[in-house]
Amino acid sequence: MNNPVFRHPVLADAARCFQIESSAYEGDEAATFEKIALRIAQYPEGFLIMEIDGETVGFINSGCAHEVLMSDDAFKELVGHDPAAPNVVIMSVVLDAAYQGKGLSTQLMQTFVAQMRARGKETIHLMCKDRHVPLYAKMGYAYVKPSASDHGGMAWHEMVMRL
Repeated sequence: MNNPVFRHPVLADAARCFQIESSAYEGDEAATFEKIALRIAQYPEGFLIMEIDGETVGFINSGCAHEVLMSDDAFKELVGHDPAAPNVVIMSVVLDAAYQGKGLSTQLMQTFVAQMRARGKETIHLMCKDRHVPLYAKMGYAYVKPSASDHGGMAWHEMVMRL
């Protein structure tokens, strides 16, 4: 396996990203194809793709806000998104199952964080399930609180990284 390559998406990436998203998230918590395509079209700078041997194997997508309300479902469609805002809100961190457990998600996150820091962002926010709290804490995120969001009928936890 070659070293990963990181890049921003083009609309043609939406189908593969949707495939990875759909296989990684349970029930209706996965973003729709339309939401992924919208995120690519409206904020490609906040959408980072990881490729290995020319294949898209994972991605992170995000939006930016002046005031972060993690339970705001409309934000997942980039309602209220402002690319100049100082706070990044991650919507998906996904890796194809065949590539999990190899440290690639850490590389993906480190690259994303470095890019957001270089853009002058102040914070990165995310929501995760209980089982992922220790992973994100190890990556430098601080636990905030249980989330009011019940996205996909699941319980979520809010975390933040100050840049």
